Amino acid sequence: MSHTLLAIAAVLFYLGATAVIGIRLFRPAGITGEGTWLPSRDLGLSLGFAGLILHSWLLWDGIFRHPALNLGFFNALALTSWTVITLLLISSLTKPVENLGLILLPVASLTLALEARYGEVVFLGPAAGWPLKIHVLLSMLAYSLLTLAAVQAILLAVQDNHLRNRHPGGFVRGLPPLQTMESLLFEMIAAGFVLLTLALLSGFAFLKDMFAQHLVHKTVLSCLGWLVFGALLLGRFRYGWRGRTAIIWTLSGFVILILAYFGSKAVLELVLKR
Repeated sequence: MSHTLLAIAAVLFYLGATAVIGIRLFRPAGITGEGTWLPSRDLGLSLGFAGLILHSWLLWDGIFRHPALNLGFFNALALTSWTVITLLLISSLTKPVENLGLILLPVASLTLALEARYGEVVFLGPAAGWPLKIHVLLSMLAYSLLTLAAVQAILLAVQDNHLRNRHPGGFVRGLPPLQTMESLLFEMIAAGFVLLTLALLSGFAFLKDMFAQHLVHKTVLSCLGWLVFGALLLGRFRYGWRGRTAIIWTLSGFVILILAYFGSKAVLELVLKR
């Protein structure tokens, strides 16, 4: 199967899973009687996993199949979305969080379409050592998990706003309880913080100069993002931070990390052609 056809098939499966989630989530209240067809939760997860398998195949073909490690801008986006969708689907097997896919699956579809169209740039060549590759992959995993935490924070903000205004219907009706959503948010942040810590440590240990001209902005912003998420976790466990405070800190840290990685990467690759 060609790279483009693989991307199209994965996108169709992801969009099919999105449709199933949307139908289940936005069905009119009370329409569950005889003769009314409602797609099952398992169908949505199955379509999502089918798309994930093709997504994995696509990444192997586009990033890992050749001696060079192709982690250009759009390939990195596709790898990030793969990690996010993997975490979402695996979590959905034990927790009622599949409704997050209503946002994440279409975004993953977009990254696949962009990767299929613009994914030719090779980033780490055959000469790149394993320490650098470990640093890059740890960074991608950390950014992916914290991206999922940011989406969770947005949904938590929507849910909190609806409950405060006594409008718990519609989209909010299909979300887990507020306490479950909040606990899941901090689990994601804690895991992402650990990975981000390892990524920064590996960078300082393995890279020659983390403050070189083309890396200094990325390093400074990554460290600042690390401080934001570290302060949030400290505030949570020492002072009981939650609700809107947690949401603001989460989204602030996420924006900083996005600027650190994809912002600098976009400028270097797409603007400066480096």
